[in-house]
Amino acid sequence: MQQVKNGDTVKVHYQGRLTDSTVFDSSEGRDPLEFEVGAGQVIKGFEDGVLGMEVGQKRTIEIPVDDAYGPADPQMLMEFPIDRLPKDLKPEVGMQLTMRDNAGNPIPVVVAEVKPDAIIIDGNHPLAGEDLVFDLELVEIVSSKSMIIMP
Repeated sequence: MQQVKNGDTVKVHYQGRLTDSTVFDSSEGRDPLEFEVGAGQVIKGFEDGVLGMEVGQKRTIEIPVDDAYGPADPQMLMEFPIDRLPKDLKPEVGMQLTMRDNAGNPIPVVVAEVKPDAIIIDGNHPLAGEDLVFDLELVEIVSSKSMIIMP
């Protein structure tokens, strides 16, 4: 049976959860996730977790924070004056906002704290600082970049 290796394009069903069992994402009811192993399209720990799997195989993997979204960076917490927000916006802790950088690119942030004259916004990935657990099922090896040597 063929096993997943770097360069293979695979389809995987998954359920992702935190170590406290809180589910944060799942492919249930959707098409399986398709990606090329080793191409950096998913987090390193997820890629490493599918290596060696065979079609139909199920596996639970634990991904430490450094192989997931990394530690939370305190420099990604920024204070933003409330008077620079749209007048009709009433910020609340946990509210998701989209800021723009100097080039106009969107930056997703979350309101971490509301002060009388400012909000503290968190630009870290929502899963930064978290160890993750994934239940995986390899559905298909779509293509393989393995070399074929012809005689």
